Amino acid sequence: MIKVKTDEELALMREPGRVVGKVLREIEAYVKPGVSTLELNSIVEEIILSEGATPSFKNYNGFPAAACISVDDVVVHGIPSIRLLKEGEIVSIDVGAYKNGFHGDAARTFAVGEISPAKQKLIDVTKQSFFEGLKFVKIGGKLGDVSHAIQAYVEKYGYGVVREMVGHGIGRRLHEDPSIPNYGTAGTGFTLRKGYALAIEPMITLGDYHITIDRDGWTCRTRDGSPSAHYENTVIITDNDVEILTL
Repeated sequence: MIKVKTDEELALMREPGRVVGKVLREIEAYVKPGVSTLELNSIVEEIILSEGATPSFKNYNGFPAAACISVDDVVVHGIPSIRLLKEGEIVSIDVGAYKNGFHGDAARTFAVGEISPAKQKLIDVTKQSFFEGLKFVKIGGKLGDVSHAIQAYVEKYGYGVVREMVGHGIGRRLHEDPSIPNYGTAGTGFTLRKGYALAIEPMITLGDYHITIDRDGWTCRTRDGSPSAHYENTVIITDNDVEILTL
């Protein structure tokens, strides 16, 4: 069941969204060769706590960290470790914050030093695919139109759209209905309403879209070893428009 938020609840969601946006803006300065993903996680957690929020991901279903930090062929759910970032890699940082009784959730993919044009284009296309989908987030729209717009844009470039990992509703719980695939058929799915809060998150690969899960039960990788990028924001549907909470 999709939870419709009141105006008061939507207002409360702006604060955790703001915290997440701040984290992702500030963490970029620390993404550089020689930094460990564990160090990045510590900085993420420190910023969240300094804002009077708590990390949504830490201990969520047993996840051990404040951020999912996914390097190169890791699509999502990378567990921070002593692994050092290397020049030419790309790293996706996915962050959630809980405040005012609500969650915010967003992700960005960053370059580690100088990266190849192919990786930069993957990052750019993944980001733009979110905004292509966002064009269809409106009262009376169909959720399938959002999914279809993301897929159509991405596949023009020959990239893979991960099937198993999807976006989601968000609110008092980190993951709520509906599931939001990044592929689908236009004109299908739930009709969008005022008061919906959605975490839309294209996860796109430079190669094939098939994935594998590591033995840790979390780390999701591309099966063919190709790089992957991730771009996510929490958005809400208001009377007049759609509002991005996590920029």
